[in-house]
Amino acid sequence: MRLSFPPIFSFPRPKKSPCVMESRLDIQPLRRYSDLESSLYMDHIITNRIKELRTALGWTQEQLAQAAGVSRQSINSIERNRYVPSLELALIFARLFACPADQIFHLENKQ
Repeated sequence: MRLSFPPIFSFPRPKKSPCVMESRLDIQPLRRYSDLESSLYMDHIITNRIKELRTALGWTQEQLAQAAGVSRQSINSIERNRYVPSLELALIFARLFACPADQIFHLENKQ
């Protein structure tokens, strides 16, 4: 025999809605990027003035490489814009050439 006790708390059961629940992603229209945001997502090229600054000091690639703690081949690749140096190396170049990093490296839009 089963005993039944009266419920202590009685909550009404929610009625089943015929509506389908939608998320905010379903309801809100897709957001378009502003012109500024679009330009931030464009492909960029980083160019540099390493060769110009190195020759102004009268240094060889080997001398700059030793001062920066990298190989001569790395300096060659950086000067030819085949390799973008790390932030650490960019700051080392700024210190060696005694000028801000943004005067050495330039961010340009890809054509």
